[in-house]
Amino acid sequence: MAEAPAQSALAATVKDAAFTATVSFFLFLPLIGLLTVQDIRNVLVLETRWPLLFAIVVLTTSGRLAYALLIAPWRARRAARARPAEAGVARLAIARWFAPFAVSFVIAYPALVLWLTPHAGVKWIDNFGIQILIYVMLGLGLNIVVGLAGLLDLGYVAFYAVGAYSYALLAKTFGLSFYMLLPLAGILAAFWGILLGFPVLRLRGDYLAIVTLAFGEIIRLILINWVDLTNGYAGITGVPRPTLFGIPFTAADDGFAAVFGLEFSPIYRTIYLYYLILALVLLTAFVTVRLRRLPVGRAWEALREDEIACRSLGINTTNTKLTAFAMGAMFAGFAGSFFAARQGFISPESFTFLESATIVAIVVLGGMGSQIGVAIAAVAMIGGTEILRDLDFVKAMFGGDFDPGQYRMLVFGLAMVVIMIVRPRGLISTRDPSAFLKERKTIGADLVKEGHG
Repeated sequence: MAEAPAQSALAATVKDAAFTATVSFFLFLPLIGLLTVQDIRNVLVLETRWPLLFAIVVLTTSGRLAYALLIAPWRARRAARARPAEAGVARLAIARWFAPFAVSFVIAYPALVLWLTPHAGVKWIDNFGIQILIYVMLGLGLNIVVGLAGLLDLGYVAFYAVGAYSYALLAKTFGLSFYMLLPLAGILAAFWGILLGFPVLRLRGDYLAIVTLAFGEIIRLILINWVDLTNGYAGITGVPRPTLFGIPFTAADDGFAAVFGLEFSPIYRTIYLYYLILALVLLTAFVTVRLRRLPVGRAWEALREDEIACRSLGINTTNTKLTAFAMGAMFAGFAGSFFAARQGFISPESFTFLESATIVAIVVLGGMGSQIGVAIAAVAMIGGTEILRDLDFVKAMFGGDFDPGQYRMLVFGLAMVVIMIVRPRGLISTRDPSAFLKERKTIGADLVKEGHG
């Protein structure tokens, strides 16, 4: 008699896998199975990639079978099993020491990279370290608006663009230094954040998301069409690079290497930029933590939980929303000015809606309101995208013409689905309270509206 339920469960699993295979086949057929290329006569020709299509369908079906046969029963047994007290103690110890360990690691990261991979140190410090830290800073800034104040902002990249173009235009026109323009770029971005905040004071949810999305597109179109100021699609070239107290990182006689008697190498500028953006990230995290403990930070969290109750307690919701938009935009302006100084070239193509979607995904996947979660999500998403470009063994499996980097958004979407199933409230769903009486206790995600805490 016991074999009948087992057989029915196995049959249901096989049926579910067959359904998954059918859906994945028709879903990936136009995305992967069909490819349009130009022939020698510049005519679009439709080519098929059946081996690649069937390989991905088999992988998807195998993953579904593995989840149904192995992962789902394990999760059920884990949920039914009582959690030992030692696990809670170990989790508290990890939570206590994770942040100091992470800060120590990122400080020593350039030295570790140069020690382990001396020939590829510039790539690992620039493409991974600096790039990830830029998105960590953007995520921390958006976390104020989305995670703390509960205001969904899909046009956050607009403030990023304002900071970048402010630095590029002012540096080229007036010859001002990076450290003089960094706070000015943040102030200008905060000003635009306030301008966005006024029209959306009465909006929440989907309506707020639509308006902020439109604001981001308006800024991008202005950058494209105001050719006299922004040079349109051609962008701005020759943006001045940051210096070390006036010492440029060039091969000239007054450059960094010549002044300190070193052999010229581009690694010095890369390491300097790494620690510069690291300092900006740590400053952003410190200011955010301090703001959360102030009345304005608790007002943001009250606004997120219930705006009507917040207003009934006498909190000025207008000022609360405007301060959230202004603070988040200011940090985006800082990141934008650093991006322009690092690249030396900016164009509207760097500030599309996809950038806003990526930053929002970092905040949501990391756990809204959690700074550590934002950092972990940025490492996973941005670092994972960069790693995809170097997966040579995948090219060996699917052919030399296969470019894994072209499928990064497909992998990213699949990862989001998995995270939403396994951790629906984000990677870090608990946090310490901003204010407490006598004893600090961790707030569970189930005790906060929609798990935003």
